[in-house]
Amino acid sequence: MFLRWFFLGVRAASSGVDGRLSRGWSTGGRLQPPLILLLVALLAAVLQGGCASKPPPATTSPYVDQVLVKKAERSMELHKDGAVYRTYRISLGDQPRGHKFQEGDQRTPEGNYVLDWRNPNSSYYKSIHVSYPNELDRTVARAHGVSPGGMIMIHGLPNWLSSPRLAAEYRSRDWTDGCIAVGNEEMDEIWRLVRDGTPITILP
Repeated sequence: MFLRWFFLGVRAASSGVDGRLSRGWSTGGRLQPPLILLLVALLAAVLQGGCASKPPPATTSPYVDQVLVKKAERSMELHKDGAVYRTYRISLGDQPRGHKFQEGDQRTPEGNYVLDWRNPNSSYYKSIHVSYPNELDRTVARAHGVSPGGMIMIHGLPNWLSSPRLAAEYRSRDWTDGCIAVGNEEMDEIWRLVRDGTPITILP
C-alpha cells in the first residue's frame, strides 16, 4: 500500500496536477532534488524497518538431555545443553559394586540405557524405568543359565514411609534391590525434567 501511494505521489508531483503541491517542489514538471531525496529516504526507511523486524523469541525445552549416574559417588546428574543442570544424592542396592548380572543380586546395572517409561502409582514414590536388560545383558545371562532380572527404576521412598526421621535414615544409606532411589521432592523434580526416551549412562 505504501509503495502505491509513493508512486502516485511521484507521478502527481512530476506532472504538476496539483499546482499547490507541485509549486516550489518542481521546476518545469520535474521533481526538485530535495523532494526526490525525501521520498527515497521514506521508502528506504519502510523497507529497512520490515527487514529489521525482530524474530519471535526462541523457545527453550523444559526437559534435560541426558542422565548420568556415578555409582561410586552415589550421585546422579541431569545434563542439559552439555552442562550439569541438577545433581542428586542417590541410594543403591545392598551390593552396589559391579554390573548387574542376574536377578536378585541387588546390583544396579552399568552402561548405556534409556529411561523408556514411567509409573506414577508404583510401590515407591513414582518411578521411571531403566531399559535394562538390553540384548547383551540377556545374552550373557543366557550363557550362564540365569535370568538377567529387570525392573530397574529411578524412584523415591517407599509409599508407606511417613516418619521424617526414618526417611532421613533411608536417604543416608543403600537400601534398594538394585534401583536408584532419591527423596520424594527430588523425584518430583526429576519426573518433570526427564521425559520418556532420555538416555541414561550408569558408571561404576
